[in-house]
Amino acid sequence: MSETENNSIMSEVQYHAITEFSKTIEMFSLTPSEALLFSTLYIEGEPMTLDEMSEALAKSKTSMSTGIRSLLDLNLVERVWKKGVRKDLYTANSDLFNKFMSSYIHKWLDAANRQKHSLEETKLLLEKERKEIKSGEADHLEEKLHEMIDFHCLISKAFSEIDPSTSGS
Repeated sequence: MSETENNSIMSEVQYHAITEFSKTIEMFSLTPSEALLFSTLYIEGEPMTLDEMSEALAKSKTSMSTGIRSLLDLNLVERVWKKGVRKDLYTANSDLFNKFMSSYIHKWLDAANRQKHSLEETKLLLEKERKEIKSGEADHLEEKLHEMIDFHCLISKAFSEIDPSTSGS
């Protein structure tokens, strides 16, 4: 097999690996573009510039910049420097499980806590307006609000227990 054929097959297999892995990464609430960008950086294994990412994914440099900012915010990639290279380089964080699980869990915890707080405010509003509402309806709604608040507490507890960033590993 010639080197050209070998490179072509390798490129095809690498493209398949990137697209398949990005489907898994999308399950962690990343956009398809962000997941593809992360997968490319991860599989490439070497730091890349925005220009290189843009060329590899056939997307605009602006799109790559936006995607990188999102991935940086999630602590899934990091900016690295190489002596003699003037452009910013980025690489995927290699501790996949802990980074993705921590990021995902913290999103769930934040959302559950926000919703719990909103439900508690609704419960306070119900208590304030209770004399204007039929007693049976108010009691039923109060019971359901209590159940929903408990549900959010259980979500928070469950996600806190599986958070790898608190497990000492």
